Amino acid sequence: MPFVKRKTASNLRKAHRYLGIFLGIQFLMWTISGIYFSWTDIDEIHGDHFRKAHVHPTGFSGLAGIAEIAPEEEIHSVQLKDIAGEPYYWLNGEKLVHARSGKEKEEITEAEAVQIAGRYMLDSLKISQVERITSTGDHHEYRGGSLPAFVISYNSPQNVKAYISALDGSFRSVRHRDWRWFDFLWMTHTMDYETRDDFNTTVLRAFSLLGLITVLSGFVLWFISSPTMMRLFGKKGKTKKVRRKQAG
Repeated sequence: MPFVKRKTASNLRKAHRYLGIFLGIQFLMWTISGIYFSWTDIDEIHGDHFRKAHVHPTGFSGLAGIAEIAPEEEIHSVQLKDIAGEPYYWLNGEKLVHARSGKEKEEITEAEAVQIAGRYMLDSLKISQVERITSTGDHHEYRGGSLPAFVISYNSPQNVKAYISALDGSFRSVRHRDWRWFDFLWMTHTMDYETRDDFNTTVLRAFSLLGLITVLSGFVLWFISSPTMMRLFGKKGKTKKVRRKQAG
């Protein structure tokens, strides 16, 4: 007799087959996304090839002191910013103040956003549209970015877009076709279909465990189906029977 009952082996094969069918699509997505990640340049995914290699900081003179322009402000952080050629202090990460006049600026204008984008993006790119956005969803390509923001769209096959924070005039990010493919495949890889950044989702944990069970069941099937193992364990079983008969 085989060392594993035929019914047990049949049930194991059936479970392995159905698990394979159920997990097959996700295994395929893991493989495809893994291949894509290993064959892509992360700098290109970030859109660095659409940006100027060097952006030289602008020097300013005649700037007013913080105590002069914001005497009653309790300062925690100060950053000097170049907004369309004009110096501004970004105070405490929440207030934009002209570094000479002390005049507060609520947010930058569309024209200023275009000039800021021009400092960073390649001159060969031509602007097709400028849009101001105030909200983004969990699946938006600018999710988690500072809002409101200006979206600078360019005429290009890659559908390139640059995002500029309207609050402090920061150049935030570049998005393009390859980045969007990367983002989609990253979502399928992490199985975080909401924010794309959570590696501890219940779905991912469940599929990982089921994947491990599928692989282990495959090894077990090989073991119980191997002619060598069947002969080896079959002979041991026969030897034990002979010894029992002789003992009797």
